[in-house]
Amino acid sequence: MQRLILIFFIASELCYYLLIAQTGVVEYFSSNLSLIAPLPIGGVIGSLLISYIKINNKITLFLIAQLILSFMYPNYNFLTLFLLGFTVGSMAPMIINEVKKTSLIELGFALSLSYVTGTILFNYEVSQREIIAVTLTSITLICSLFLPQNNQEEKSLISPNHSLLIMVLWVFLDSSLFESLSRDLAVSIWRGGFTFEIALFHVIGLVCALYFKMEKNQNELFILILFALSYLLYFLREGFILSLVYPFVISYYNVVILQSIRKKDFRTISLFMIFIGWMASGTGLLVALTNMIFIVPIIILLAIFKVINKEYTLNNKEIKYV
Repeated sequence: MQRLILIFFIASELCYYLLIAQTGVVEYFSSNLSLIAPLPIGGVIGSLLISYIKINNKITLFLIAQLILSFMYPNYNFLTLFLLGFTVGSMAPMIINEVKKTSLIELGFALSLSYVTGTILFNYEVSQREIIAVTLTSITLICSLFLPQNNQEEKSLISPNHSLLIMVLWVFLDSSLFESLSRDLAVSIWRGGFTFEIALFHVIGLVCALYFKMEKNQNELFILILFALSYLLYFLREGFILSLVYPFVISYYNVVILQSIRKKDFRTISLFMIFIGWMASGTGLLVALTNMIFIVPIIILLAIFKVINKEYTLNNKEIKYV
């Protein structure tokens, strides 16, 4: 029973971040950076300070704060936006820390539940998501009272340890495309009747990432190629194929990131979340809002060239030593 509770705990909080912090608040305030700035500022400070806060039942206390703030949604001001960011930012490293307790199957179920629920509810009017915010936080809060204490160790969860820089790049590529898509009425896959396809390929991406292992450089190249294809499909306005490829790469790279950072200690996880969860996604949002998305394919091509060159150099060294 505790393992099931852990699954719902992780899934509901991740879904809250997607539907409330990432899309709900941003869309409600019309992506006005001057208005929503307190949210990421609070998020960075929360992620930075949480490892230094030494109190019992931190998760439960922060979820109570999140629940109170959820009742205020979406009528936030400068202070309440900052507090929401601080709360969500503090929760992020604690959620990753709880991911350490999951087995392979549990992690897959948690992420599947989060992505499928988020996809189904994505078109829910942003100004009316108070019920979603309160419900998701209530689920997470109740689950937090019954979390398992032991970590679930599985050899199958061992994966290559990717650098912070490449993980930041993946999140940036995702964020800039996601924010551009969500604002493009001509090719918005979530509003284009592709809900089933998106949900299905989120799950397929998760299964592939969890069960099919590749070497570090091959994994990085695979993800970059999928992002390149996603951007190409976006520029070509191929909504249907994009609804298959893009959800797949989102799920795939997020599993890779989770499997990399779950190996870290709590303080390192907190620092990683500042760069991955806030700075990279914030830069992607800025690119989308300033219509600078045309520069992103150049960044992808440079990254692909670098990975290929690294793989070529590594293979040459291996041949030389043989």
